[in-house]
Amino acid sequence: MIWNSASDFFAMGGYGLYVWGSYGVTAAWLLLEPLLAARRHGAALRAVGELDEEGETT
Repeated sequence: MIWNSASDFFAMGGYGLYVWGSYGVTAAWLLLEPLLAARRHGAALRAVGELDEEGETT
């Protein structure tokens, strides 16, 4: 495709909302996933620590 202006580029031939929305959702997920994984990891470590304190580990 050939774009004559920045607005043509961002419009993406009428599909701009879909294209840029897809990029936005992907970028948000790439930023959010490590934070959620770290949170789940911390919760798992706390759960194991609680089991260890209760003497329930093998």
